[in-house]
Amino acid sequence: MTQVKGYAAETANAPLTPFNFERREVGPHDVQIEILFCGVCHSDVHQVRDEWGGSIFPMVPGHEIVGRVTQVGDHVKKFKTGDLAGVGCMVDSCRTCSSCEQQLEQYCEVGFVGTYNGREYKTQEPTYGGYSNQVVVDENFVLRVSDKLDLARVAPLLCAGITTYSPLRQWNVKQGDRVGVMGLGGLGHMAVKLAAAMGAEVTVLSTSPNKEADAKALGAHKFVVTKDKEAMKEVQNYFDIIINTVSAPLDLNLYLATLRLDGTMVLLGVPPEAPQVHAFNLISKRRRLAGSLIGGIQETQEMLDFCAEHNIMSDVEIIPIDQINEAYDRMVKSDVKYRFVIDMATL
Repeated sequence: MTQVKGYAAETANAPLTPFNFERREVGPHDVQIEILFCGVCHSDVHQVRDEWGGSIFPMVPGHEIVGRVTQVGDHVKKFKTGDLAGVGCMVDSCRTCSSCEQQLEQYCEVGFVGTYNGREYKTQEPTYGGYSNQVVVDENFVLRVSDKLDLARVAPLLCAGITTYSPLRQWNVKQGDRVGVMGLGGLGHMAVKLAAAMGAEVTVLSTSPNKEADAKALGAHKFVVTKDKEAMKEVQNYFDIIINTVSAPLDLNLYLATLRLDGTMVLLGVPPEAPQVHAFNLISKRRRLAGSLIGGIQETQEMLDFCAEHNIMSDVEIIPIDQINEAYDRMVKSDVKYRFVIDMATL
């Protein structure tokens, strides 16, 4: 076993504090990575505070990991010492179900193994995430990272990037399509950048007029204040797809009416209560209400390559790890543009 330093929550009500633990030795198919940066995802807060239930403590969060390979197993073919590498939300899956055979490990029928707050299949030991100085992962769940981009700004692509890229690819967003983005946070700002790079006309739908300048700076072509009834009338039957990143309660019917014939709203956010949808809003224009998780490993690699080609990175605020608890409080208040990233050199 290898000794590792990190930060962990000991219970759901405890702050994150320094935590020493062990990683497994590098096996024949494993890659050991020195973690340089780790993004801070809102789901880290949900799981640390056991807001979704089933949390495993002590918990070392973090699933937006980038770093440098320090050791590889004897049978590893995809990586060598010194390579830049990333790890996202998964570190294993069953690999044999129909979803895994289609490179859709995120929908593994057995259940993928989360990078943290999961359990290894064989040992049932809990997984510990990227708020640490080192990680050991099977090479099939490690991703190549370009040296063309700022590594700190790449980290959030491993979750926020792929979460928004996957539905854009699944619904085949292309040149000239009209894409609406609901919410301009960690997910929303990536949806704007990615959809714009795909050639779509991007409109941000927001309740906050003061976000217009930021939306346009990120690449949005239009901005609609959803509290403005006249502005909303102008986009009735307008969008091919809406990427809904909002986790707060809201009336989906208002937004479904802005989809054109065969348009789709894709849910990425998870509101605390189930939304109420009037069937007529779907029936009248053959509209669809869908959901999407992250992406599989193949699609995540595709996303990273796309971002390297188009110079797309997350907008981040880099913090030392001893400010993580303050960062959680600020993130809950949406006081960050648009993603916190921990500099692991501060551990």
